[in-house]
Amino acid sequence: MSALLLENKNAVIYGGGGAIGGAVARVFAREGARVFIAGRTEAKLDAVASDIAATGGKVETSRVDVLDEKAVEEHADAIAETAGGIDIALNAVSVMHDQGTLLADLSLAEFMRPIDGFLRTLFITSKAVARHMGRERPGVVLVLSEPGARLAIGGILGHGVSAAGKEAFSRLLAAELAPDNIRVVNIRPHAVVDAPAAGSYTKDLFTQSAAAGGQSVQEFLEEGLAQGTLLKRLPTLSEIAETAAFLASDRAGAMTGTVANLSGGALVD
Repeated sequence: MSALLLENKNAVIYGGGGAIGGAVARVFAREGARVFIAGRTEAKLDAVASDIAATGGKVETSRVDVLDEKAVEEHADAIAETAGGIDIALNAVSVMHDQGTLLADLSLAEFMRPIDGFLRTLFITSKAVARHMGRERPGVVLVLSEPGARLAIGGILGHGVSAAGKEAFSRLLAAELAPDNIRVVNIRPHAVVDAPAAGSYTKDLFTQSAAAGGQSVQEFLEEGLAQGTLLKRLPTLSEIAETAAFLASDRAGAMTGTVANLSGGALVD
């Protein structure tokens, strides 16, 4: 029997009740991690925890607002005290924002919403967990971004700038944390084909763009966005979660300050 990838690891997932966060939490638990999932919606957290517990996994839930710096710090401190440290962290928090509106009609507030929202939560969570990671026990911070970080298309100003900011943040943070034996790896999936069906906010996010082309959101994903990839398909939640588990494991111990491109070839690094 092969060894579990994350055996005896302590992993905290912010946004753990969401589509990506929940998928990653389930795989982390399957691979032997003790998983701490945090978010704002108890029912969603409980649903993920129930799935994990049903398969014998170790999971704990906490209702935490990731925009509340003090609450996030206290939550991370409590995990470290209970579990003896934090080995892995992922911020999978979603921030609803505009896609499809061009500059002339885009408000400053809508432009700034993803930039401030995503980067603020990323800063808060990374700072909180990094204090409890590394040194004699390797630590890993996983960051989620999107192809918008590098695409040159109209209608995604705020989204694209926030995605580029997340990739810059992960690269620079990797340089800061490397001396403490903490790796930082960015995961760049495209839109996730089965995320809307799993309750992702992207079902609402893509409504405007899909409607502009006379499509449903699922048609927009499968017949629209997928055709811009080399593989002619979008990534699945399972593919993202399985990759995250590998990147968080010691088998990827030489990887830091880089981007794992799961866009299906929308962008080739």
